Amino acid sequence: MQVIPVIDLKGGEVVRARMGDRASYRPIESPLSPTSDPVDVARGLFAVYPFPTLYVADLDAIQGSGDNFPALRRIRSQVPGLRMWIDNGAADPAALEALIGGDLGEPVIGSESQRDGALIARHKDSMGVVLSLDFRGRAFQGAEEILAEPNLWPRRVIVMTLARVGSGAGPDLERFAAIRSIAAGREIYAAGGVRNGADLSALKAAGAAGALIATALHDGRVGRADLAAV
Repeated sequence: MQVIPVIDLKGGEVVRARMGDRASYRPIESPLSPTSDPVDVARGLFAVYPFPTLYVADLDAIQGSGDNFPALRRIRSQVPGLRMWIDNGAADPAALEALIGGDLGEPVIGSESQRDGALIARHKDSMGVVLSLDFRGRAFQGAEEILAEPNLWPRRVIVMTLARVGSGAGPDLERFAAIRSIAAGREIYAAGGVRNGADLSALKAAGAAGALIATALHDGRVGRADLAAV
């Protein structure tokens, strides 16, 4: 199982995500990094473990108030060999091409940013993009046709439970299982709520291809031994 650390960018800084309430996010304070600068935070995370991939949410782009492309380019250039999955709120082909053409990383299509299923359908069975199925509480965020037509999904899918991000509530194993049951062999990744090594082991046992994690790394509740174990 692949564990993927997450950073959320807002105004050029890494912010501490909690329960999807983006208006309340503040610059992160972490023992892993001397500052909230994206490069410092990325280096701190990779000092814990040599992760192959970093997930980056560009919150300004997702909310339509700018973007963090300069920060993405700095991470790309100063952390050699790093793969990035990037959610920038892409809702049309041009927004995806801005990431692909800029050699910044692999684009994540967030369901919350979609008006319909057209962009996702363009990438059916693709390994070039990642789909994030976003949930708040029990409500799916995005066009219902996206959730109703798993045959149109790309090969990698994230189950994102926003209310559990940074909450310490544990992963949403029930929803993960429900999505995996209809995903027809696709790689399913869990995001939100991972507290410790036991949660990672539970997700691995549930068939997760990977888990996205942030708070537990910064708080030291998941360390190198936990990561090596899965």
